[in-house]
Amino acid sequence: MIFETGTVVAVESDGLWVETIQKTACEACVAKKGCGTRVLSKLTGKTNRIRVLLNQQPADSLSVGQDVTIAIPEDVIVKGSMLVYLLPVVCALIGTWAVGSSGDLLAILGALSGLLFGGLIVSLRSKKTRNDSRLNPVLFDMPSDKQVLEIL
Repeated sequence: MIFETGTVVAVESDGLWVETIQKTACEACVAKKGCGTRVLSKLTGKTNRIRVLLNQQPADSLSVGQDVTIAIPEDVIVKGSMLVYLLPVVCALIGTWAVGSSGDLLAILGALSGLLFGGLIVSLRSKKTRNDSRLNPVLFDMPSDKQVLEIL
């Protein structure tokens, strides 16, 4: 599990939105001015908003402005990245291959069709797993003093 601390910016019935500070390695990187990440982070700000599932906690126990700790499984980050970035590209290549050598214009249309199809699959998968606690960040329960004493 990867743990991150953030501030609650919105509370919903089935989850909450947490704003975290983006960690960047720009200060330690050699590229400095030659990298687009630094420029994008300046344009978009240095915060991320993440939808977090409540993990069996009542929504009314949390308030906007409260600091919370969230937990994200490591394998979810890897699998999610593969799905979001690799699947549309692979679908674009398959779309290009499917039209064969019928010409450049058809190859471009095949690639665009495959890319859109891959994006549609990603979108449908995202909607299907929206409330799955195994595939989303969850609110981390900090053990109370009583729970710690029971464990000891």
